[in-house]
Amino acid sequence: MIFETQKLIVRYLTIQDKDAYFDMMGNPNVMNLVPRPAMSREDSDKHLHCVMNIDHMTSDTKVWAIESKLENDFIGLCAFLKNDANQDEIGYRLRETYWGKGYGTEIAKGLIDYGFYTMNCDIITADVTIDNSRSAKILDKFLCRDKEFFNANDNCNNRRYKIDKMSWMKKNK
Repeated sequence: MIFETQKLIVRYLTIQDKDAYFDMMGNPNVMNLVPRPAMSREDSDKHLHCVMNIDHMTSDTKVWAIESKLENDFIGLCAFLKNDANQDEIGYRLRETYWGKGYGTEIAKGLIDYGFYTMNCDIITADVTIDNSRSAKILDKFLCRDKEFFNANDNCNNRRYKIDKMSWMKKNK
């Protein structure tokens, strides 16, 4: 286990996640919010294998499974990576069946806490496509809007959110 929140466990991905992983990565409703095309089963399995083999000790990129404590089920993934400004960035993606249950809010807060208190990050950012209003609403709870920009890789308009450690600590006294 990497860390836990009230209702969630964040852990390493395993091959046993592959069916649920494909349920998420192969779902156009989920992937359109990224925005990326839904993956085929073969592409999803390759992607899972790739992220499972990230060396979490040396890589700036960390991708983990999110599991529901109540159902012991893979509900999505979360990540730390570096953005284009070489700042720590969080990300998360949930299977559609788990939308609207507060898991997005809980994992976002958990990632920020983990980033500041365990990984000792100075600043945490998050990028979201402007069309993804649900994630934008979650990020508005915890981070400050920083800038909007065109993301050429995904051909969409993004908004970057940001918070520094001192502001987070003041906010969560």
